[in-house]
Amino acid sequence: MAETYHCLSLFSAGLDSILAARVLMAQGLKVKCLHFVSPFFGDPRRIPHWERVWGLDIAAVDVSDEFTAMLRGPAHGFGKLLNPCMDCKILMLTRARELMPKYGATFLATGEVVGQRPMSQRRDAMNAIARDAGVKGILLRPLCARKLDPAPMEESGLVDRERLYNFGGRGRRQQLDLAKEFGLTELPTPAGGCLLAEPESARRFWPLLKHLESPAASHFRLADEGRQYWAEHEGGQYWISIGRNQAGNERLEKLLAPGDLVFKTRDFPGPLAVARPLAGPWPDAVLADAAAFFASYSPKATRTGGPVAVSVTEVGADARAVEVTPCRETPLAWAEPQWDDSTKARNCQNCRGGAE
Repeated sequence: MAETYHCLSLFSAGLDSILAARVLMAQGLKVKCLHFVSPFFGDPRRIPHWERVWGLDIAAVDVSDEFTAMLRGPAHGFGKLLNPCMDCKILMLTRARELMPKYGATFLATGEVVGQRPMSQRRDAMNAIARDAGVKGILLRPLCARKLDPAPMEESGLVDRERLYNFGGRGRRQQLDLAKEFGLTELPTPAGGCLLAEPESARRFWPLLKHLESPAASHFRLADEGRQYWAEHEGGQYWISIGRNQAGNERLEKLLAPGDLVFKTRDFPGPLAVARPLAGPWPDAVLADAAAFFASYSPKATRTGGPVAVSVTEVGADARAVEVTPCRETPLAWAEPQWDDSTKARNCQNCRGGAE
């Protein structure tokens, strides 16, 4: 028979999510932690380490496709950057609710603390999240439960309310004291953990929301690697990612998809670049312009002062050689995404903004 649990607890690997699970485990309840994964958060490779150091039982849950689809128009809007915090929590709780029969669980838990985060952990926002995720009556927030009305699992006696907590606000002192009580010696550093809440990452991701009707999770993973450049030609948008070093080149290669174009200088050391066509094959003029721009990132190729050969290979097809003169200032004026554009996401045509 499949192993069963009393509770499924959302687990980000942040301190609050660790403590929420441990508080319930201390009452003798069997807890399965769900670690959600998308291009913007989650690191399932670390689960064995977390289980060992924090004594937890953790499963990874990939929500990449659902999350990227939601990102086009989050019902509750974005935060200060591109972070749809309320809709993110609704998505995760909805998925956790759907997984309850698989694990035999009777309720859900989170590490939320009233007043800790300005967008998703206001009391009214927490009520809206529970309502929209369909988890009212089966959701417990152990760290701030005594600031809230008793939940059904407390009223039934399954969970002892007196052994829950009344944490509130943005401080960490109470959490740190509780971690010490549990004997936790390895603690995560305080951080949001979501790339969408970081200015540099949001700047990289915004062109995908701006130019694509339905960007895929794989697009966002590629946008998070290397140097990002965009150009426009005859109304079309063109995108290239250039590696920063050997490790970066290897990461780019792992992200290759059918139809991608791989750029390499033929006779000189240099980076690797990946171009992902967004609306059909690239015109020869764009290909040559991108090759000249790309070649300028090879110092030895640039020092020749003349034409060099750039190998351009479409994934699944033969390579072709393009002869270009390395040049950073090309006619198409390849440019990094600018943060001023990213701020417009909250008012974009297809996204319902909700600036905080």
